[in-house]
Amino acid sequence: MNSKYNFQYFQGNSLSDLFALDITDASYGFILNYPATASWAAYPNRKKYFLQDGSSEATKTSFDKICQKEPWKNLAVLGDRIPGIVIIPPSKSLLEYWQEHFGFSDSNRSMMDCSTYLDDLSHSERFDKLIALFPFDCLKPEKHAVDSDTHYRLLSKVTLAELGVQCPKYESYNLHKVNLEEIQLPQFPYLIKTSHGLSGEGTYIVKSLNDLNYCFEEIRKYLNIKSLDWIIVSEFVKNEVQNYCVQFYVNKAGEITLIGTTSQLVTPEGNYLGGLIDYRNTDTSKFFEMIAAIGQYAYKQGYFGVIGFDVLEDRDGECYAIDANFRVNGSTPLCLQRHTLLGLGKEVAKYSSSYRMEGTLDSILVTLKPELDRKDLIVLSALERVKYGKIYTEIYAIVTGETIQEMQHIEQKLQDKGLRANP
Repeated sequence: MNSKYNFQYFQGNSLSDLFALDITDASYGFILNYPATASWAAYPNRKKYFLQDGSSEATKTSFDKICQKEPWKNLAVLGDRIPGIVIIPPSKSLLEYWQEHFGFSDSNRSMMDCSTYLDDLSHSERFDKLIALFPFDCLKPEKHAVDSDTHYRLLSKVTLAELGVQCPKYESYNLHKVNLEEIQLPQFPYLIKTSHGLSGEGTYIVKSLNDLNYCFEEIRKYLNIKSLDWIIVSEFVKNEVQNYCVQFYVNKAGEITLIGTTSQLVTPEGNYLGGLIDYRNTDTSKFFEMIAAIGQYAYKQGYFGVIGFDVLEDRDGECYAIDANFRVNGSTPLCLQRHTLLGLGKEVAKYSSSYRMEGTLDSILVTLKPELDRKDLIVLSALERVKYGKIYTEIYAIVTGETIQEMQHIEQKLQDKGLRANP
């Protein structure tokens, strides 16, 4: 495909390196966790910047995912130039593993009390600006590195049609102005999405009346707890052959740097499981026009940082953007391993957030030491749990190989040693 653009890949291996040239004008920090709306949250986002992270207390995204596993994954690849705000510390074993394998110092962590951290940051003299995955209701607006209203609007599913790229036909509805029952719905199948769903939450694939009834029931729950304003009703992309996440960085000058393109692993319900990447043989140029359009739009809005947009390709080769995430994405750490792994001759890698293994992290690091030393396996996050008196560890990790066949062979060997992927 001929393109007037010639975007280049980022040459570093950390989030700090990505942001480096954009953080020289002030003192920056990176808040590594999302906000939450659950009862355990000291600072729930329930005033202005709504997010849909579960329609009832029982289904809300868990404390351990929001405050431990997810932020630790980004801390692993943060690097040394931006302090990462951590409200629950990772284990000493995990920190030592990261230092050995990623080579970053431990000086980039800024530990804060989870019950006071947003008040402390709002009045902090150490941090002028804070990079965030999502705006926080309880952080002073002027402390957000990207204007909080702008960032919230960019993160909305409603904004997709404004980005200047091909996307499925959809209609947006403000549920304070229109009743659910009055919405004109297309023929099955189609999708209904809430405006700011977290990790697949709030996305409903509607193929039958039962699906629709369930979807409306969930939306009414969100309306009852006053955490939803907008939904979209989108056509369903038929004959899908690939599901990509295309990631790049746009700096304050509007210049674009490629980070990577993954094939996304999702459940039939649309929940994100991880990503598969071929560092050498993925043709990213077919997305250049889309990258340019989204990057230019973001720059004009005053955004800088990581952008990942999800693309469905149909059997006719048509590409449709179905979501755009103006933040560090789930598979960004996988993309950042590009140069390290290519230097070892490893061209293929897979990231998954659903591994688990019996035993403590210390015992697992010993059992899997040969694979870890060869970087056949890279651990991004690990949390020890106890069930029925037995200790096991939940792991976010990357499995690598020279080819996809070798990677699958390595994954099978790891499985034989006890590393299992949760269904």
